[in-house]
Amino acid sequence: VDYSPFLGIEKGAVLQEARVFNDPQLDPRRCSQVITKLLYLLNQGETFTKVEATEVFFAVTKLFQSRDMGLRRMVYVIIKELSPSADEVIIVTSSLMKDMTSKTDMYRANAIRVLCRITDGTLLTQIERYLKQAIVDKNPVVASAALVSGIHLLQTNPEIVKRWSNEVQEAVQSRAALVQFHALALLHQIRQNDRLAVNKLVSSLTRGSVRSPLAQCLLIRYTSQVIRESTNDTQTGDRPFYDFLEGCLRHKAEMVIFEAARAITELNGVTSRELTPAITVLQLFLSSSKPVLRFAAVRTLNKVAMSHPTAVTNCNIDMESLISDQNRSIATLAITTLLKTGNESSVDRLMKQITNFMSDIADEFKIVVVDAIRSLCLKFPLKHRSLMNFLSNILREEGGFEYKKAIVDSIVILIRDIPEAKESGLLHLCEFIEDCEFTYLSTQILHFLGIEGPKTSDPSKYIRYIYNRVHLENATVRAGAVSTLAKFGAMVDGLKPRIFVLLRRCLFDNDDEVRDRATLYLNTLGGDGAVVETDEGVKEFLFGSLDVPLVNLENSLKNYDPSEKAFDINSVPKDVKTQPLAEKKATSKKPTGLGAHPPGPPSTVDAYEKLLSSIPEFASFGKLFKSSAPVELTEAETEYAVNVVKHIFDGHVVFQYNCSNTIPEQLLENVTVIVDASEAEEFAEVYSKPLRQLPYDSPGQTFVAFEKPEGVSAVGKFSNMLRFIVKEVDPSTGEVEDDGVEDEYQLEDLELVAADYMLKVGVSNFRNAWESMGVDFEHVDEYGLGPRDSLA
Repeated sequence: VDYSPFLGIEKGAVLQEARVFNDPQLDPRRCSQVITKLLYLLNQGETFTKVEATEVFFAVTKLFQSRDMGLRRMVYVIIKELSPSADEVIIVTSSLMKDMTSKTDMYRANAIRVLCRITDGTLLTQIERYLKQAIVDKNPVVASAALVSGIHLLQTNPEIVKRWSNEVQEAVQSRAALVQFHALALLHQIRQNDRLAVNKLVSSLTRGSVRSPLAQCLLIRYTSQVIRESTNDTQTGDRPFYDFLEGCLRHKAEMVIFEAARAITELNGVTSRELTPAITVLQLFLSSSKPVLRFAAVRTLNKVAMSHPTAVTNCNIDMESLISDQNRSIATLAITTLLKTGNESSVDRLMKQITNFMSDIADEFKIVVVDAIRSLCLKFPLKHRSLMNFLSNILREEGGFEYKKAIVDSIVILIRDIPEAKESGLLHLCEFIEDCEFTYLSTQILHFLGIEGPKTSDPSKYIRYIYNRVHLENATVRAGAVSTLAKFGAMVDGLKPRIFVLLRRCLFDNDDEVRDRATLYLNTLGGDGAVVETDEGVKEFLFGSLDVPLVNLENSLKNYDPSEKAFDINSVPKDVKTQPLAEKKATSKKPTGLGAHPPGPPSTVDAYEKLLSSIPEFASFGKLFKSSAPVELTEAETEYAVNVVKHIFDGHVVFQYNCSNTIPEQLLENVTVIVDASEAEEFAEVYSKPLRQLPYDSPGQTFVAFEKPEGVSAVGKFSNMLRFIVKEVDPSTGEVEDDGVEDEYQLEDLELVAADYMLKVGVSNFRNAWESMGVDFEHVDEYGLGPRDSLA
């Protein structure tokens, strides 16, 4: 084990050592070592009390009397890290200001950095003159220190820093590379909120006055920003400053060449012609002797391959040589890029190379490769056999949970999207659960087998794998296996007698959940095990979705007080509470594979359908096509909160108004929404369902139904007025006054648009879906693009 000078270091001991700062005869080397230990403690997250920090600070200030340059630099660093209070700053200000005007450049640069870090706006105005002079100082170290300090001060004292524009503009013309870099960064930050000023800055500097490669890289980034903003505003094919980016591809500095190539590849709507010079440069970098250049080039090409795979095809030969690169990150990116750009004939050759490569990389890289193989299989469905075999082989190898889950998800997606791969894919999953160490994956695969297995040509071959789980796994997996067996019994009548034998054996399991499931399924499916067709109602009861939201069911079960009266599921509220915006954002990440759902959350969609069908007036409307996301009709923090959900049927539209009363002293009765459809001529109101009562903080719904022409995507605008009777409530007793007053509350207008008639359908293999569509789905129309120089 290497010896660490900080091994076993303790705060108390170091604070004792800090007393050497008070010695009459200072030992610079010893003092520097103690400061180093203090800095180590601070950076490890050790907290100093106010008293401890103050004592150390005052002791450190005494070190200014030493003329040792190394110790002085350590003093600057510790003062910055201690972040002294305003009262303590006064003590070192004079010493730092003296150093700032010193003849020693090292003192001046560091004193500027420390002063700007610890001072407030009042002191800053006193030293502003010195800072301006430092920005244009001949010594690049001093000038850079002042410019970097200006970048930090811009966050806290922007008005003062903005007065330095002339000096910063002069520093941009400096011959020192670092000064020019820092000056350009500060100048852009000063002007970043003025779009015209940024345009002028980029225009003046792109004419060739930037010598520093670092500053040139910054300028390329600012130029890309200007191009993006100008492209959004103009519809012409001309792209400003593109010639500058292309010219940077011929720069002598590699970092500038790469920055320009990356900027070109990231342009919005970049064309093949614009991409070609950038791709050529990146291709040269692929054969560079520097690993960082190879990595940068292959990562950029990997991103380009997602949107322009054909443009990257010319680099395939160079990338194939990178598969054996010692840097596994480079090799992984090369493999995944090749998988995105390869053609059907190169799949088998690539798979042979990947097989040898997989054992040498970490799980996080393997996941990237698995995702790329899945995309390749969806792109070339005819190659599903070799790709599926590859996935099943790596599934049996060692690996962590995330890696195994990625493989299983990929196989599931291929089974769903490529019908020919279903049976072989299910068998691969069955073999995997024979030796699966992850409970979550085992239960999810069993659930998936229960859905897809009964639909195959020979469902009986999966029973052995499922029943093995009942004997060899933990209670969670055993319970999942019992449910899967029951699904086969319910869906495949010929297997029912054999399934009943297996379920009866499960009645003696030592886990109550497993026994309860087996008992439920035996009694519901018919304990005699006769080969008869399972009733649809039984299938719906066992495997259908609940007609109440799970959240409401959970809350009702928690509130249920055990008594002689059994729990009644009909007592669970069916109203769907709208999801808060913050919660929506938190859950907006879309799952894939086993965790994926059909479009829209099933519990919400089903709950809407059950809720609407429970209202007799809506029962005859037919099947619900789509329910929109809630649309807010009131602003936040208003007396009454109302949002609306648009339910689309073939010949009707139902508006569900979700209302909340936010005033504790009021009870609303007979709540309705008066809808004016004068701007929606194709709609006719047929029914309105009022809300009887709306107490404080207890959401409720009122409905309005409209008739529309069947099969027509009718659109229109609806104005809404909330009408109700308001009664006063005594908050202390909860008593409600008998008399009420009729009142109205204006709501926002509601629009029904064409998008409300469109339902998102997940299509993993777009080409297959597109080619399978018939001529009935084709519509030909003409659209005028207006006069243009080109179609690029």
